[in-house]
Amino acid sequence: MDKGGKVLVIGSDHGGFEMKQFIIEKLIKAGYEVKDFGTDSIESVDYPDVIHPLASSINKGAYQRGIIICGSGNGAQITANKYPKVRAGLAWNKEQAKLSREHNDANILSLPGRFVELDDAWEIAQTFLNTPFEGGRHQRRVNKIPNII
Repeated sequence: MDKGGKVLVIGSDHGGFEMKQFIIEKLIKAGYEVKDFGTDSIESVDYPDVIHPLASSINKGAYQRGIIICGSGNGAQITANKYPKVRAGLAWNKEQAKLSREHNDANILSLPGRFVELDDAWEIAQTFLNTPFEGGRHQRRVNKIPNII
């Protein structure tokens, strides 16, 4: 269990495998402990099979933050956001990552493995990991997300 926030969960389908491996290496060098939910190769895999267990672990409170990757980032994000305590934000650039943290208190970053260069993905991930939630008026809005109207 992640008590200190330095353990990150990460997972991808085959479309994000190369990026996942690259980011894991960078995270470890940056001092993070990484729990890899898979996949373990470029062989085709259905993204929900990886993303559901990862998002469930955050929803249950076992981990605080994660990174998910699929070809477009959309399928992974949609799957993760099925969990009421998960706020997965899709980011194609640093500004999106920053705002997903500042305004939405996103606890999962979703990356498009086929549309972002590896070095850019690492910069996006660093921005996500190092940006605090602003709270204030944003907290009121975040509190309304899991409610069904």
